[in-house]
Amino acid sequence: MKYRGALIDTLLVVLGILSAGMGLKGFLLPSHFIDGGVTGISILLSDTTHVPLSILIFVINVPFLFLGYRKLGAAFAIRSGLAIAGLSLALAFMKFPDVTPDKLLTAVFGGLFIGAGIGMAIRGGAVLDGTEIAALLVSKKAQIVRVSDVILILNVVIFTAAVFILGVEEGLYSILTYLSASKMIDFILNGLEQYTGITVVSIKGSQIREAITQNLGRGVTVYEGRSGYGKDGHINEPREIIFTVATRLEIPLIKKEILRIDPAAFIVQQSVDDTTGGLLKKKKH
Repeated sequence: MKYRGALIDTLLVVLGILSAGMGLKGFLLPSHFIDGGVTGISILLSDTTHVPLSILIFVINVPFLFLGYRKLGAAFAIRSGLAIAGLSLALAFMKFPDVTPDKLLTAVFGGLFIGAGIGMAIRGGAVLDGTEIAALLVSKKAQIVRVSDVILILNVVIFTAAVFILGVEEGLYSILTYLSASKMIDFILNGLEQYTGITVVSIKGSQIREAITQNLGRGVTVYEGRSGYGKDGHINEPREIIFTVATRLEIPLIKKEILRIDPAAFIVQQSVDDTTGGLLKKKKH
């Protein structure tokens, strides 16, 4: 089982390298578009200094790999180093077809291929771009700054530079490439079944729990709580707090069932980035 998992991870990283290579050489580079992060910096430097992109991608990622080694462990740094080296070799020696001269198609599908490559590499336990490592470490130090904010600020700087170096049109198409890649990464990592957490506070908690588990086949977690201040004026009255996780398509049905039992139920929804364990798939009766 251990070897099977390692084989699957390796296959994902290899497919990720091929997909990212196709996105770069088959779409972006012929049209002089860039992506965000280290890849975008490498393309800009290659365009201005004429140093081969394959060399720059590896060299610029080295400091980030060193940070990853110190903060995230040797195994992660080695896997990521091999993945980035593999991408550099693919760019240097593999031939990819120049798919289309259409700029819109290049921006959209180039981003999709790059995003798929990065997403598959992450699934395999590695990265093809060191930006995420740097953003994670800066976010931990600053505490009030999120990882996504750091990546956004960095990419604003990169695309501003792209407008001046490559031209306004190429810079704007590059932003479209980045958005396309980001959406594809999100799809690869989270899939179509993005989950939503629902917290329900009600005086009819037991009936709601039974309806969700028996009628709808979902798993629940029950917290024991007390009312604080509400319309009914009952302070410190016992309350069952029900928590469940479901796909976005199932949310309307669950809410309808809850409100049928208790129209005054307090319902809170929040997006869930990832889940592990528990009853996530609908239980068969």
